[in-house]
Amino acid sequence: MDCVRPILDVATRLWDSAAKRPVYIRHLPQNLNSLRTEMEELKNLYEDVKERVESEEKRQKKRLRVVDGWLHGVEAIEKEVEEILAKGDEEIQKKCLGTCCPKNCGASYNLGKMVLEKMDAVTVKKTEGSNFSVVAEPLPSPPVMERQLEKTVGQDLLFGKVWKWLQHGGEQVSSIGLYGMGLLKTRLEFEAVIWVTVSRPANVEKVQRVLFNKLEIPKDKWEGRSEDERAEEIFNVLKTKKFVLLLDDIWERLDLSKVGIPPLNPQDKLKMVLTTRSKDVCQDMEVTESIEMNCLPWEDAFALFQTKVGADTINSHPDIPKLAEMVAKECCGLPLALITIGRAMAGTKTPEEWEKKIEMLKNYPAKFPGMENRLFSRLAFSYDSLPDETIKSCFLYCSLFPEDYEISHRNIIQLWIGEGFLDECDNIQKARNQGEEVIKSLQLACLLENGISPLDEKDKYLKMHDVIRDMALWLAHENGKKKNKFVVKDGTQRISLWNTDIEEHRKPPYFPNIETFLASSVFIESFSNRFFTNMPIIRVLDLSNNFKLMKLPVEIRNLVTLQYLNLSCTSIEYLPVELKNLKKLRCLILNDMYFLESLPSQMVSSLSSLQLFSMYSTEGSAFKGYDERRLLEELEQLEHIDDISIDLTSVSSIQTLFNSHKLQRSTRWLQLVCERMNLVQLSLYIETLHIKNCFELQDVKINFEKEAVVYSKFPRHQCLNNLCDVKIFRCHKLLNLTWLICAPSLQFLSVEFCESMEKVIDDERSEVLEIEVDHLGVFSRLISLTLTWLPKLRSIYGRALPFPSLRYIRVLQCPSLRKLPFDSNTEISKKLEQIRGQKEWWDGLDWEDQVIMHNLTPYFQPTQIQDEI
Repeated sequence: MDCVRPILDVATRLWDSAAKRPVYIRHLPQNLNSLRTEMEELKNLYEDVKERVESEEKRQKKRLRVVDGWLHGVEAIEKEVEEILAKGDEEIQKKCLGTCCPKNCGASYNLGKMVLEKMDAVTVKKTEGSNFSVVAEPLPSPPVMERQLEKTVGQDLLFGKVWKWLQHGGEQVSSIGLYGMGLLKTRLEFEAVIWVTVSRPANVEKVQRVLFNKLEIPKDKWEGRSEDERAEEIFNVLKTKKFVLLLDDIWERLDLSKVGIPPLNPQDKLKMVLTTRSKDVCQDMEVTESIEMNCLPWEDAFALFQTKVGADTINSHPDIPKLAEMVAKECCGLPLALITIGRAMAGTKTPEEWEKKIEMLKNYPAKFPGMENRLFSRLAFSYDSLPDETIKSCFLYCSLFPEDYEISHRNIIQLWIGEGFLDECDNIQKARNQGEEVIKSLQLACLLENGISPLDEKDKYLKMHDVIRDMALWLAHENGKKKNKFVVKDGTQRISLWNTDIEEHRKPPYFPNIETFLASSVFIESFSNRFFTNMPIIRVLDLSNNFKLMKLPVEIRNLVTLQYLNLSCTSIEYLPVELKNLKKLRCLILNDMYFLESLPSQMVSSLSSLQLFSMYSTEGSAFKGYDERRLLEELEQLEHIDDISIDLTSVSSIQTLFNSHKLQRSTRWLQLVCERMNLVQLSLYIETLHIKNCFELQDVKINFEKEAVVYSKFPRHQCLNNLCDVKIFRCHKLLNLTWLICAPSLQFLSVEFCESMEKVIDDERSEVLEIEVDHLGVFSRLISLTLTWLPKLRSIYGRALPFPSLRYIRVLQCPSLRKLPFDSNTEISKKLEQIRGQKEWWDGLDWEDQVIMHNLTPYFQPTQIQDEI
């Protein structure tokens, strides 16, 4: 029997196996359907678990390893099940003898067995997934440090963006710079954070000492070591860690390699975040991404303010919430101001106290509690960090303008020239360029903001935040020691009056130390005869925008130190001949003086230091009876003149300009209004050209003669390199503006009421002119294009152009213009903001394909003729 039992066991197993074989085969269709159903249920469970995981990760939690392994396991099983189901479906189709006999029994058996096994595996995964009560856990506390900070207000989305970049930026983002006056410290939660407050100056040894304390480096590897040895020790510790380096309050470039920080390679574990007031620092530190921390929107600003004041104070009287809004609005969204002033108002529980504080904040902000020590002194770090005294002086000068005033770049730079801030430049053009660089530096330091500049105008505007302006005035008044006057070095003074009545100053003032007197828009009608007698060192006098001012006293001759005089937009009819005495005058601005009858003979030629002369009208020629030709001859006599802006209305005066190399070289802004002129010869130096009501004008040519040798730094097809603003109005015989292909810097183009204009640029005519055309460069800097009332206009340009700088297009009453110079290869500029025109015109345009139409349509804004007039 002992011998028989093993034989029976083997026989039993063979029988069991043989019995299962037909089951695997016979039930294959049903099992495949069951597997398919089970897998669908597992996939649904997988999606549920995955959504839970992603939701937890958005809350900055970390998925459990077991959950992560389960998700990957399900993904692997899904692929295997798909293969099995595909094979099963194929096997069923191969069956023979009805539904009983497969062609290959062995293959069907193996497949049936795999189906049942995989069903078991799927069932196990379903059970595991259903048991996940927790899918993620909070991130561990930073092993290097932990710092408690206040909750951010209004910046959650932005910091979420920072977090996303740091976690998932991969090879694109290794470092982030947060800059601006709207910066608030916040909690940044990472697996490991090294927080270093750098401050000023950026001292390598100081930063190394902070890292030594946080990294717990043994003292024997630190004390007595050189800077390089310490850097090597820091490097060896950090290169093995995955961490974020947070450099807080950084004001200048810090050499990370000297500190011992490993290179910021996106593939490595190191990430860096820095906070600074200046965008320049972000650039110097070569961060991958820079994010400006703007001032808070009103809702968030008021919420932050209320948290600092406290609910108990806010609710202590029904009038206080409204008063609190008034105080918060004075901060204009600046977080540091909201915090400082909010804390100062905490505990102020009567409306009368609030009203007194509001009055103080508006009229004497430096006296407000906490403003000097906690706000102005901290904001002044940005001022102290400016690279030179010129930029500092230019910044303080901007505080002379009223709150929320939009300051023209052109006007402020001309004032800086008059003040002598830009005296290192030997001509006006270089001074303008330096002035633009100063503005850029102040904007990068977040001390000036961009103003609202019209889309179709050349001039740009800037403005100063109200709180920054208060700080600048505090600095200018010697940190609050002087009152009401802008005090500069050696006790000299600057006075600014805006939108006020100057009647109270009609008595002769005594200003022995005044250098600047800005009295724009002060509603003055006249000055007393001795008003300008006691201003012995004045340099700048601005009387612009006083529309009622009709006369200047002859005592203006006493201002022999004057270097800048602006009488624009006044109603003065005659200028006193005594202006001849102003031998140091460098800038004379007489724009939009619609009532000016004439200029005294030999007055202009007597101004021996004059460099800038501006006398034009923005609404067309307005000067009556004065001798343009004589004025040009006097300007030509001036040795230092190099910046002329002027209107010309006669053929003889225009010819005088074209015949003078000196005048052409000096003329930057030119407006021609002459009905009988049929030809214009352009100077290579012109920057702004307006041609209006030149009804006989047939052509515009470029004067290459004499200029070619002097102005050879640009190729012939880029000879009008300075020209950036062109307006053509009511020139009925002009057929095209093909000469514009020689203006690669053109930014603003407006063509209106030219009834014969057929093409803006005529390709065929460019060949006749023998000018080599760089097609990609045509209109490459164009920002604004205006085309109105051009009934015969058929084409802007004969081929598609990229328009990389274009922001604004306006087309009105151009019925023959059926195609725009765009095609499917044109990439819509990220700067494009608006296309304005009549809806019927837009709907009737011909497109090379529909893609470009769909790309441009979101920018189109329909308009009616009456809306544009």
